[in-house]
Amino acid sequence: MVGFRFRDFVPEDQPEKGFESLFKLFMQLVTITSGDVGEALQWLNELDKQYGLTDDQYGMGNFIDDLKKKGYIDENEQERGAFKITPKTEQGIRKSALEEIFGKLKKSSTGNHRTPHTGQGDEQSTDLREFRFGDSLEQIQMSESIRNAQLNHGMDGDDFMLTEGDLEVRENEHKSQTSTVLMIDISHSMILYGEDRITPAKKVAMALAELVKQKYPKDFLDVIVFGNDAWQIEVKDLPYLQVGPYHTNTVAGLELAMDLLRKRKTPNKQIFMITDGKPTCLKEGNGYYKNSFGLDRKVVNKTLNIAAAARRVKIPITTFMITSDPYLQKFVEEFTEVNQGKAYYSGLQGLGHLVFEDYKKNRRKTL
Repeated sequence: MVGFRFRDFVPEDQPEKGFESLFKLFMQLVTITSGDVGEALQWLNELDKQYGLTDDQYGMGNFIDDLKKKGYIDENEQERGAFKITPKTEQGIRKSALEEIFGKLKKSSTGNHRTPHTGQGDEQSTDLREFRFGDSLEQIQMSESIRNAQLNHGMDGDDFMLTEGDLEVRENEHKSQTSTVLMIDISHSMILYGEDRITPAKKVAMALAELVKQKYPKDFLDVIVFGNDAWQIEVKDLPYLQVGPYHTNTVAGLELAMDLLRKRKTPNKQIFMITDGKPTCLKEGNGYYKNSFGLDRKVVNKTLNIAAAARRVKIPITTFMITSDPYLQKFVEEFTEVNQGKAYYSGLQGLGHLVFEDYKKNRRKTL
């Protein structure tokens, strides 16, 4: 529990009892404990002792049995008597994060990004135009076309003439795909001074992943973490993410992000970076150059250089700086100006909303 700061849990005057109420708390706790079921259940037991979350009709043992029956936890084969969360729980955590951070979202059947352009697409627009070679038969609007034929050729006798020039088609809205790389800072500063910043960052990442899966299934989302080095992780690994004894190698994260985006053939590419600290580390050969005191000129210049390189290949970087330190904000402003990207300065509570609003805006970007 070292590295976390907790507030008093203040339940309702008459707390709800039963599986659903306990399950909501369990999902929050298992996120904070990075997927450690045993630790989450211990915390839940402590809350139960203090606030009477269970009663004689439904106890903690019943809740654990229900978790197993419903497929949320399994026996850990490597450790007898221990439990692990299942893929069903991993998806449930992502959905819970989506609801908590982004609110209730309407589902979309297509999941592509709207643009002002027309062409071959999945959804019809309200615009009509003359038929052109290559248009599909499904696009022809028969009522409008027959009306044009009547106006152009008349209805003399039994003769009815319909020519190519009479045909009208309805445009399909052109849709675009977006490739996004989400970078998550897992350096030690994410739990420094007793503040748990990694849990909100994980929730944002899980919510974003679930948003893409539900509303934009044709998009690409890659997730990477960075500390002394940077490496790619799977979406299913997000609940288990933990902070390490790392410095902040922003350059390594951005280099990996750009490498991943180069492999994508989509026209829109972008990087989201969630961090709470300044860059403090560079990889040099087999070792590391580190300096946590102030803004090191060598580290800063290398970071600004890669921001400029991303701008040259038209990859905007949106930085979500979860700190209010004016000294660090000045660096982020310079970084953003070099990249011509975007930056948001937010406390932990507002982080999710900013990610959602900006992500939605970028997804509707004109091609």
